Amino acid sequence: MSILVGDQTRLLVQGITGREGAFHTQQMVQYGTNVVAGVTPGRGGQEVAGAPVFNTVAEAVEKTHPNCSIIFVPAPAAPDAIREAVASRIPLIVTITEGVPVLDMIPLYHYVRDHGARLIGPNCPGLISPGKAKVGIMPGHIHRPGSIGIVSRSGTLTYEVVAALTARGYGQSTAVGIGGDPIIGTSFVDVLKLFEADGQTRAMVLIGEIGGDAEERAAAYIKAHIRKPVVAFIAGRTAPPGKRMGHAGAIISGTAGTAQEKIAALRAAGVQVADTPDQVADLIASARIPRDDA
Repeated sequence: MSILVGDQTRLLVQGITGREGAFHTQQMVQYGTNVVAGVTPGRGGQEVAGAPVFNTVAEAVEKTHPNCSIIFVPAPAAPDAIREAVASRIPLIVTITEGVPVLDMIPLYHYVRDHGARLIGPNCPGLISPGKAKVGIMPGHIHRPGSIGIVSRSGTLTYEVVAALTARGYGQSTAVGIGGDPIIGTSFVDVLKLFEADGQTRAMVLIGEIGGDAEERAAAYIKAHIRKPVVAFIAGRTAPPGKRMGHAGAIISGTAGTAQEKIAALRAAGVQVADTPDQVADLIASARIPRDDA
């Protein structure tokens, strides 16, 4: 098994004819993802990487029946692109776009949930179920099929941890980049629930960073509901207050949102917290999780 994407995924790419959309569509197709269509208004009738291009999402859904959409639309138009996908009843929407205004995301967050859809992102690398489907911009070659579920606010830190796990013989069931903006569609807790219920996932890795209280909320949920081993890494231990570090949501406000607070909450919930990204693999091994290449 895996979560959210897999062999059953039929992917629609919104913004498929743009530079980023076209490049990553080619990469996803080469990985083996079933890209059934793309959308760019005014470009209907073209093809990108073998996928037909339509003028609207509604037309693409009628003709090709996607069950997942990935959005490479520029920030000013991204909220409307998300709404168009939701209105066309696509259940999973992955938004790579960064720079989507918080004021746009507040009503959009509720719109997506009220209509029964799930949004990953914005400002995220996407997700991958190794050997099955890649829906995003992550490097597919470092991933291997396996039993470790990964959920992360950071794309590059995810790649570091995945490379270390793969080198130690631990593959991944699914790796999910939820995004680093202040308001995102899917939280740590949402993904942890799915991993806990997934028969393939034996252990989980949570990668967090300074800012907000998402990691503290995850720690409380882990303590109350998660029975599988969880290992974490929190970035930003030396970050100064009031300075945004990379992601829009990675900022310490007053005394809240520090790495130290997050690490303490996770350890109190029984989570092993690594000091460095590559130490995650060591902690997974110490939890006696069977290697996937054994």
